[in-house]
Amino acid sequence: RFPIAPSIFKFQQHGQSGAWVSELLPYTAKMVDDMAIIRSVHTEAINHEPAITFIQTGNMIAGKPCMGAWIAYGLGSMNQDLPTFVVLNATHSHPKAGVQAISARLWSAGFLSAQYAGVALRSGGDPVLYINNPDGVPPQIRRQMLDGLGALNHLELEKIGDPETQVRIAQYEMAFRMQTSVPELTDLSKEPESTYQLYGEDARKGGTFAYSCLMARRMVERGVRFVQLYHRGWDVHGNIPEVLPSQCKDVDQGCWGLVQDLKSRGLLDSTLVIWGGEFGRTIYSQGKLTATDYGRDHHPRCFSLWMAGGGIKGGTVYGETDEFSYNIVSNPVHVRDLQATILNQFGIEHEK
Repeated sequence: RFPIAPSIFKFQQHGQSGAWVSELLPYTAKMVDDMAIIRSVHTEAINHEPAITFIQTGNMIAGKPCMGAWIAYGLGSMNQDLPTFVVLNATHSHPKAGVQAISARLWSAGFLSAQYAGVALRSGGDPVLYINNPDGVPPQIRRQMLDGLGALNHLELEKIGDPETQVRIAQYEMAFRMQTSVPELTDLSKEPESTYQLYGEDARKGGTFAYSCLMARRMVERGVRFVQLYHRGWDVHGNIPEVLPSQCKDVDQGCWGLVQDLKSRGLLDSTLVIWGGEFGRTIYSQGKLTATDYGRDHHPRCFSLWMAGGGIKGGTVYGETDEFSYNIVSNPVHVRDLQATILNQFGIEHEK
């Protein structure tokens, strides 16, 4: 038996939709009428590795293309000077927040061409490693080198016919163009003070979730097709009263700022924003249950996420669970249903 552990945090209804939101998410509560909250997502996976692979790729076994790669493949690029699919990995602020390992396999193109894989931008130093010229190598010399390398690669392509050779040529050219486009993208010096009032002061600090949200808006403005932000530390098997408020604070204002910023710029209707994880957490405590220390185990049978923009109907609360948040009692949404819905919003038939 496990002890039932009701939340110690208060919930209230907000907006015209009357959606229930925790006191830990005051900014999110202000935008419930922009959001569709899905409360009945479910999955088969019970551990992080297969679960996150499943929600990213539709398969628990690594090797399939992820959602971003499919979108890049299906819709193509809107900016030839930036990658079509970009990944940002935000830091978390609480030292006791558990961190799951993530790797480039989660933004892999799988069996698609490597050109559709995500490009990870770093939060410190050079945003992308190895694209800048070494000291003493001017741009014109780099251009001559790439022209010579491209000629050799074209000979190789004619001789062997491997399509990955064509991808390699394109990647070298993209890297050359990114020497100019990436510094401009990551230069926040021209952002007005109103930006930081919107996203919060953390948006000034590279690597934070708020900074990543601001970068996401800048990428959307510049035609990056798919942006994915990772924020780890939600594996709260213990210390919920201490860790969860910090985790929520990390993401709350940044998410609100991103949605409001996109809306004010006329970009929300054409941009689908999704917030969620790979599974839920139990209503019962894992291990000890005290006022200051309790935790929750993995729970695949029901969990919540939200979506906004991109043709999604705001002010929607979809799905319901029983009083113990254990079984879904109406409108179940399987992970594959979620993926099919996302692809549908981009005009892609998931069965094809």
